[in-house]
Amino acid sequence: MRYFVTGEQQRKSLLNALVLMFLGYIVLLWVSNGMMYFHHMDLTPSSVVAYYLGSEEQFTQARSYQGMLEVSHFHLFSMGMLIVTLTHLMLMTDFSVRLKIWLSSLTYVSALADELGGWLVRFVDPLFAWFKIAAFLLLEFSLAALLVVVVYSLIRARLQLNQNNPA
Repeated sequence: MRYFVTGEQQRKSLLNALVLMFLGYIVLLWVSNGMMYFHHMDLTPSSVVAYYLGSEEQFTQARSYQGMLEVSHFHLFSMGMLIVTLTHLMLMTDFSVRLKIWLSSLTYVSALADELGGWLVRFVDPLFAWFKIAAFLLLEFSLAALLVVVVYSLIRARLQLNQNNPA
C-alpha cells in the first residue's frame, strides 16, 4: 500500500492493474452480496421477519442460533478483512481526511449493524427488521462508495501519468 503514498502507483502499471483487477473482483462480491440478500428477502420488513422468524405460508423455519452463529463467525472475519483492505486503499488516495474518516467509519458501523440486525430481528423484536434493511442498504452504499473512490483515484493517477509522459 505504500505505493499510493510514494506515488509509485503513477509508475507501476502492473501493480495499478492488479489493484484494479482486485477491485473488479470486489465489485462482483458486492453484486453477489446484494443478490444473496434479495434471494432470501426484499426491502420490506415482513420479508425480513419471515426470513429470520420463519413463515408458515412459505414453510420455512426460524433461523437457528447455531446457524446464525456460524454465519456471523464467517461474516465478521471476512467483512473485516474486506473493509480493512478497501479502507486501507482509500486512505492512500488524495481525497480529504474528512471524507476518509467519514467513509471508513460509515463502512465499519454499517457492516456491524448489518450483522447485528438479523440477531435483533430473530431474538429481540421483529420491529428491528427496519434496522436490518437500513443497515444492509447503508453497507451496500458505503462499499460502493469505497470502490468508486479507489477506482477513481487509480484511474486519475494513470491519466495524470499519461499526460506527463506522452508516448
